[in-house]
Amino acid sequence: MTQNDTGFGGHWPTASNFLLEVDGVVIGTFAEVSGLEVHVEVATYAEGGENGYVHQLPGRMTWPNLILRRGITHSDALFDWVNKSAGPGFARNGNKLQRSTAAVTLVGSAGERLRAWNFDGAFAVRWSGPRLAADGEELAAEELELAHHGFRSKTF
Repeated sequence: MTQNDTGFGGHWPTASNFLLEVDGVVIGTFAEVSGLEVHVEVATYAEGGENGYVHQLPGRMTWPNLILRRGITHSDALFDWVNKSAGPGFARNGNKLQRSTAAVTLVGSAGERLRAWNFDGAFAVRWSGPRLAADGEELAAEELELAHHGFRSKTF
């Protein structure tokens, strides 16, 4: 693929600005997103009389959890959504899990949305906050882990 084949005006987008939305509500921007992948199980079938190869058949698709990382912000939007999967928010919903549609959007340097990945059946499975130490100088960061049922990609 050449630079002119990118579909982004001849320039490769940088992977440096990501926006998370849940059920259409902006949760915030993140510095790092991992787990954006799909795995297809492969079943093999050795056909009798066929010695040249073994058939490989596609099986189930699985998606690893999505992990998002960013510096701590003043907004409570992320934590409010996480609380719907556990604790008092979960109890208020009759102890039933409320799955959401989440979207991670790659945003260009001029603020334009370039590509999004929409995640079906998403819910928070882990949140971790910063390591707090009086002698530490590391960034106060939080990490969110989402389980989901797969994703679809979309360009703008």
